[in-house]
Amino acid sequence: MGTTQEFGRRTVLGMGATGALAMTAGILLPSGATAATAPRSGTRTADTTFAHDPERFLRNPLNGWVLYSTATVADDYWEHYDSMQVPGVDGTVKVSDYAPTLYMRIAWSVLEPEEGVYGWDTDEKLVWMLAEAKKRRMRLAFRVVVDSRDKPRGFTPDYVRAAGAQGYESKTGDVTLWSPYPDDPVFQQKYETFLEALAARFGDPDEMDFIDGYGLGLWGEGHTMKYLDSAHREAVFHWSVDLFTRLFPNVPLAVNYHRLIGAETGWGAADPKSRELLDYAYDKGWILRQDAFGMTTYYGQWEREVAGAWLYKRPIVMEGGWVTGSHSFSDDPRGYETAADVRQGEFDDSQQAHVNSMDFRVGETDSWFEECFDLVKEFNAEGGYRLYPQSVTAPATVAPGASTTIAHTWANAGWAFFPSDLPQWHGKYQVAFALLDRSGRAVEVYADDTIPTHTWRERHAYEYTSTPTVGHVAKGRYRWGVAIVDTTRGDAPAIELATSAETTDSGWLVIGGVTVA
Repeated sequence: MGTTQEFGRRTVLGMGATGALAMTAGILLPSGATAATAPRSGTRTADTTFAHDPERFLRNPLNGWVLYSTATVADDYWEHYDSMQVPGVDGTVKVSDYAPTLYMRIAWSVLEPEEGVYGWDTDEKLVWMLAEAKKRRMRLAFRVVVDSRDKPRGFTPDYVRAAGAQGYESKTGDVTLWSPYPDDPVFQQKYETFLEALAARFGDPDEMDFIDGYGLGLWGEGHTMKYLDSAHREAVFHWSVDLFTRLFPNVPLAVNYHRLIGAETGWGAADPKSRELLDYAYDKGWILRQDAFGMTTYYGQWEREVAGAWLYKRPIVMEGGWVTGSHSFSDDPRGYETAADVRQGEFDDSQQAHVNSMDFRVGETDSWFEECFDLVKEFNAEGGYRLYPQSVTAPATVAPGASTTIAHTWANAGWAFFPSDLPQWHGKYQVAFALLDRSGRAVEVYADDTIPTHTWRERHAYEYTSTPTVGHVAKGRYRWGVAIVDTTRGDAPAIELATSAETTDSGWLVIGGVTVA
């Protein structure tokens, strides 16, 4: 039977589960036997305990620091972020050693400068950015922006206007720029065709961490909209959410929980329609995002209530609101005096909201490392989700075709949750055990689809008993392994665990020896 034990200061309800392990393809039972009736084996046990390693950096999906970029960054972008100066640290530090994801807020006109011509193939700077991120084992995240207001160039490709889309003009300095109305049918048709190409190229969840899906409005934040008809607000929102949901079935999608989402204004009292629109997206599995963490006025009670309503139901990705180089952050009610004060405010808001990821914004990253490196390390140690087995008790001997029992206890040392129940992930991540040969190769894998990893909360322990049935493997010495695997990738270990115990090259955490006899 699965049980939950509280072992810390916070009171958070957790759920346990009892389940027989679901066998993978190729694991056979003896003739006439089932997992429930097969004989049990293993009278001796191999007991293994594990400790949380707070210094272990984890490259996991929807987790950890997110490094910001654009397709027009300086040529020394990677050189700079690969050699950060940190007080008290010998040598230099690579930001990518702390950030598993590269986030690009990028213009549609960069991604598709001409109809059917795509920047990920032709734009040298973009191709370079993507390649360098891959070298550093970083996942990608995008927000596609179409609105040209407050921009140095047009963010929608010229061919859209030439095709007859209706729009409006704005000025950035002396430059006149054009943006489309989001309820214009020509814009919607061209945008949909473009997104189909984007999804074909960037629809792989192994490459993409998330897509910031509702990139309309001023700065792509979904507010200060301009419509042909303001009555189309809800229809445009539903059209956009449904479009991204259809095109990116396997990639998490985010929408900004702005109090005036889809509205024609950018600030003021919360619009009652906003919660209804946002819930439409979140009910479809979209995740939460907010672009004003640390801004006491803009990230207020309404925003905190939205985050609270979806706590442990949908993950949250944050963005710091203050641009310290150009905003008067000293006006904040918290009385910020330095950039380090702003960083602390962002951290505090993130901790309260239990966010899965925090941001290293362009122009703000240096201060995180030069003035607040302790917070960088603290988030890696305590933020996001940090899963590991506290103990595993497995049989030291098993017989081919026999059912055996494994007792295991898990913990999450992070303040966020592992969103394994996201509809885009389709239950792909599961706790699994394996028989490992001398080389560390998994001879058999037993994946358990009944363990609710998404319910694991900070400072609780979760106990389970699993009963896999051993297939007809060759007799001999093996080792047990445990992992959280990706069932869509041949049950390969997929989630890095927050312990420094022995792990095979393929990612199996080694439990102990077992003899098949």
